[in-house]
Amino acid sequence: MSAAAAPAAIGIRGVDKVFGTPRGEVRALSGIDLDVRPGEFVTLFGPSGCGKSTLLRIIAGLEEQTAGEVLVHGTAPSVASARKNIAWIPQSSALLPWLSIARNASLSTVVNRRADTRGRTDRTPEDADALLAELGLGGFSGARPNELSGGMRQRTSIARGFVQGAPLMLMDEPFSALDELTKDTLRLRLLDLWDRHRKTIVFVTHSAFEAVLLSDRVVVMTPRPGRIHGVVDIDLPRPRTRELTESRAFSDLVAEVKHTLQRGWEDEE
Repeated sequence: MSAAAAPAAIGIRGVDKVFGTPRGEVRALSGIDLDVRPGEFVTLFGPSGCGKSTLLRIIAGLEEQTAGEVLVHGTAPSVASARKNIAWIPQSSALLPWLSIARNASLSTVVNRRADTRGRTDRTPEDADALLAELGLGGFSGARPNELSGGMRQRTSIARGFVQGAPLMLMDEPFSALDELTKDTLRLRLLDLWDRHRKTIVFVTHSAFEAVLLSDRVVVMTPRPGRIHGVVDIDLPRPRTRELTESRAFSDLVAEVKHTLQRGWEDEE
């Protein structure tokens, strides 16, 4: 079966999300429709407050939508199913300071084994040492998080996501706290890992450059409430390189993503 004909890894139909606050209801998402194919790299792009992270949390089963339907591999997401089938990579590395980075990277496999009353998991975890080596951390497996730079800690967080063996990875602005040089390195390392392991990835960013570099498609969201204004196909060759980011085709796509967002803002006025 071709990728285009395969069932969606994520199917979202008519999703709304309303939060209750002391000052009344706040509509965070409205009428979200989106399919993500298996093995696809899709980025949710937009300004702060457009509901990108809320949508990611709904996909993960960490929030429940107010209306609509979300299916992840054919079933409604839940915390229990997400533990094995979804890897979550947050903005901060969220490593346990008393464990080595090798043990941090393999923590999800330990948790899943303990939670599984049958003594086995539904997914085969990846090798932690091999993934740390792929991310340039092969000589640091015994180090504690406080001995590492911010970029190295975030590499460990990414390794932990791949080690889990889950087919779907949700990444919530994982590079936002890093300096630009470190971001450049980690973006390309992530793409190299994705190319070899072919997970389905939904990535959140407010950087048009980052969105175009990483993605097969960029989903452009506008706020008040969060809506999908448009989807930009990124028809650039892979593997992506630093040299590609200097090309006219790359610049044109960054401009298209930004213009799509601007048109969305204008339509809301």
